[in-house]
Amino acid sequence: MRAKWFLAALLAGPMAAQPFSPLFPDTKPARTCESLTTVSLPDTTVESAALDPATANRPALCRVAAVVTHPPAGDRVRIFLALPETGWNGRFQGAGGGGFMGGNATAVNAPAAQGFAAGATDTGHDGGSGSFALDQNNRLNWMAIRDNAYLGIHEMTETGKALTEAYYGKPARYSYFNGCSTGGRQGLMEAQRYPADYDGILAGAPAVNWSKFVAASMWGEMAMQNAKDFVPQCKFAAASAAAAAACGATDGVLSDPRSCKYDPQALAGSSIANCGEFTAADAEVIRKIWQGARRSDGSFLWYGMQRGADLSGLAGSGGAPLAGRPFSVSLEWFKYFLVQNPQWDWTTLTAGAFEQYFGQSAEEFGAVIGTDNPNLSGFRDRGGKLVVWHGWADQLIPSEGSIDYYERVQKQMGGPEATAGFVRLFMAPGVGHCSGGPGPQPAGALDAVVTWVEQGKAPDALRTLKRGPAGATTPGRPLCPYPLVPKYNGTGGADDASNYSCPAQ
Repeated sequence: MRAKWFLAALLAGPMAAQPFSPLFPDTKPARTCESLTTVSLPDTTVESAALDPATANRPALCRVAAVVTHPPAGDRVRIFLALPETGWNGRFQGAGGGGFMGGNATAVNAPAAQGFAAGATDTGHDGGSGSFALDQNNRLNWMAIRDNAYLGIHEMTETGKALTEAYYGKPARYSYFNGCSTGGRQGLMEAQRYPADYDGILAGAPAVNWSKFVAASMWGEMAMQNAKDFVPQCKFAAASAAAAAACGATDGVLSDPRSCKYDPQALAGSSIANCGEFTAADAEVIRKIWQGARRSDGSFLWYGMQRGADLSGLAGSGGAPLAGRPFSVSLEWFKYFLVQNPQWDWTTLTAGAFEQYFGQSAEEFGAVIGTDNPNLSGFRDRGGKLVVWHGWADQLIPSEGSIDYYERVQKQMGGPEATAGFVRLFMAPGVGHCSGGPGPQPAGALDAVVTWVEQGKAPDALRTLKRGPAGATTPGRPLCPYPLVPKYNGTGGADDASNYSCPAQ
């Protein structure tokens, strides 16, 4: 169940926006959909192109399937396009994936319904497993790894834009990328490696620093294994709720959980409903998860989960008797990329081996998939605009990793004032991985990117929506550009978003 929820959340992203205004007065196709199979592109085969009839919610779509190869490697990067037959808004949008899944054919549906010519790709392999990293002899398949890390999205973008131009007889005036988690990482990789691909990028909960945080994601399981104390999820929930309450959370939402120093030892000896006694050993495990991965000498390796976040994401347990259930992406990273043994038993992982594998991960794969290069000068110089957002209560990707990257970009690129002209980070209190959690959810973030690119209006805040018990939504407190936080203006309802601003500190 946890894995299914994970993929659904990754591909869902922030709440959908409304259709975008058209940029061209006449958007009729210049050729038939089926004729796109005759378009010649380097190392590319357009396998199919067929019109999908209109529905009540969208126009007819020209659905295209293409394959790009990189001879003589023998790889196959599958590309999926959806081109509206009517109502094209004059823009191209690339859609991201989640986990090890580069993307899939359904990822184009939502942007196409909004009028975009839309593209997605499997980045060279089917499904969400990391097994593609090994060849039949259990050796690293570096072509497949590069396809998944960066080449697949770039090939989709070039192919997608070329076929868009062929279909409509004119190129897209603007191109955008929208993704969360792995999709967020893919967007940032585009800005770093291929700054000419997109005019605007929305990167939610980006899986940057991949080679570090994915290896560090075994930290919670290892802490429980070494303590011989697999903590049940009900105790994790109790500790998170206690931390939120102790630190003055409103509706379970901590505005900046880093300021919360709650010690779970305060729960030791208490009885947790339907969960038994909360022990000192439980408190120590949770304290380590909040602290984050450390070497045996106590020095820093990577960030931990925030107080108030759901700890079961990276410290799963279950069964009778209780046993560890590692996060699937992290487990497969160890199996297929680091140990290179599909039968590897994670319970044999020692503290010393963990440190070695963490170092190996950063050294061996940082350059190919780390996506943490702070030099965005190429993207900036082309006029590109980048909006990054991350939920403070993210249970799968430590939120401080995005702050770490953003602050390094600022340092590299001339400081906060200089970088505010092309990149802004928004932290979402109480929001989980890509969506969910008790906090108000980001809404209209892609609209903000489009407005920034096309009208030159930088987002001073992002809208949010709160869901009520019956599913109805109301505006929530705005998200301010990091490090600003929303401030109540002192008049009007405390739940009214219009009564908040983002004043400079």
